[in-house]
Amino acid sequence: MSIGIIGAGALGSSVARALAKAGVSAVISNSRGPASLAGLVEELGPTIKAVTTTEAAKADIVFISVRWVDLKKVLGALPAWNNRIVVDTTNAVEFIDPNSPEAKDPSNPLGVYGIKPVDLGDSYSSKFVRDLVPGARVVKAFNHLPSALLTDPSVPSGQRVLFYSGDDADAKAKVRALIEKTGFFPADLGSLEVGGRLAAPPFGVLGGANFVKV
Repeated sequence: MSIGIIGAGALGSSVARALAKAGVSAVISNSRGPASLAGLVEELGPTIKAVTTTEAAKADIVFISVRWVDLKKVLGALPAWNNRIVVDTTNAVEFIDPNSPEAKDPSNPLGVYGIKPVDLGDSYSSKFVRDLVPGARVVKAFNHLPSALLTDPSVPSGQRVLFYSGDDADAKAKVRALIEKTGFFPADLGSLEVGGRLAAPPFGVLGGANFVKV
């Protein structure tokens, strides 16, 4: 089963590192093209290769790890999904200058971290992503932990927990297997609407939760 990663920032590159560490082959892409990822793929070794975004999107399982503000532009340019699996690792936040007046706005408690939440009304982030990938089977996962922890699944007392959710049993089973392969303990939060809301920072009650299975 082939794996593609769209986005090679902090999150996408951490997903690639987690897969490489587990010996799982994958391809990774960004907006600047494969040549710009030469250093990353050299670091990660032979299991990770750089490709175009269109090529990455053709994989059986595709991780979406681009910035929220770029989702429409990136996903809108891709071909039909044809029932392939999309792992939504995104969160509905925008990055801002931590020294700007916007970051010091008392109505944004996340400004100190250099981010602000995107107002989705009564909706939730994975519904937004699902609407942008018609025909895909969407699983929400790899989004609630800080990206740096995605390469550190084990702690002295046990395994870090990774939440996942979705509406397709087969897609969830395949993502669960990847979570296990990378060394994390998978925790199923149910449907995309339930689990996607629970585990989505900044306001999901499990968003940012760093639990350990002992």
